[in-house]
Amino acid sequence: MTQTDIEALLKAELHRIAPDIEIVDVDRDEDLREEFDIDSLDFLNLVTALGKALNTPMPEADYAKMGTFNEMIAYLTQKAA
Repeated sequence: MTQTDIEALLKAELHRIAPDIEIVDVDRDEDLREEFDIDSLDFLNLVTALGKALNTPMPEADYAKMGTFNEMIAYLTQKAA
């Protein structure tokens, strides 16, 4: 899966969780939870959905590496490699 594919997947999952937010307007270096106004359960659902889609484990110990949109893309790209 390419980085472009991963970005499209992340955008789709974020849109599913927060459909009213325009992803193009989001600061990619800000905390995802704040930018998308999602709580811990929504974040867990996001991580779980991404892990299933990529067929890769995403342990809770790694959540700190997934704080922003850009960090999440980097993390997922590395995991998918």
